[in-house]
Amino acid sequence: MRAAIVVFPGSNCDRDLAVAFRAAGFRVEMVWHKDTALPKGVDIVGIPGGFSFGDYLRCGAIAANSPICAEIKTHAERGGHVLGICNGFQILTETGILPGALLRNAGLKYICRSLPLIVGSSACVYTSGYEAGQRIDIPVAHHDGNYTASNEIVMRLKDEDRVAFRYASPMNGSVDDIAGVLSSNRRVLGMMPHPERAAEEAHGGTDGRALFSGLASMFAAA
Repeated sequence: MRAAIVVFPGSNCDRDLAVAFRAAGFRVEMVWHKDTALPKGVDIVGIPGGFSFGDYLRCGAIAANSPICAEIKTHAERGGHVLGICNGFQILTETGILPGALLRNAGLKYICRSLPLIVGSSACVYTSGYEAGQRIDIPVAHHDGNYTASNEIVMRLKDEDRVAFRYASPMNGSVDDIAGVLSSNRRVLGMMPHPERAAEEAHGGTDGRALFSGLASMFAAA
């Protein structure tokens, strides 16, 4: 099992994500944003949290135009798996790989703490280690995590069971309390909370570990 983690100027969760993948049994390769190709045979691409390009313009907008993002889009269109966390989620919406947009938090404050989430769909590789409706605690750390989309898009996400995670209570203004969404083929996940920060006992909680172990189990069985 091989994971590629993309690094942008300003990424600050790339190593955390690499540690979580390696702990689950993945071989990890780091990919610089100016690279034009992903490693051959990669099973999943991870786009980490951070402040790519200093969050100038819109969060993720500059990163979405980096050379590697064209390859990530092609990888996703071929049916490849992509996991975007926090700034990674913002980049996935800026590239058009996932619908919607991440706007400034309601209340205009940076939020950094562990929060309860509700697992939405369990019918995907990312949530296979959880049960639908399960309550888990995962840290968030963002200023622009307010998920926004048209009524049509939100209804489609709900009808197609593509809401992977919701906040257990209103938190940042996100429509329908959405914390993470899936692509139409269910192989791309964007989420604002940080499961890689809840994957070891030393983190104070391990509710994020099941995301990575579930991925490993599914890939190993494939």
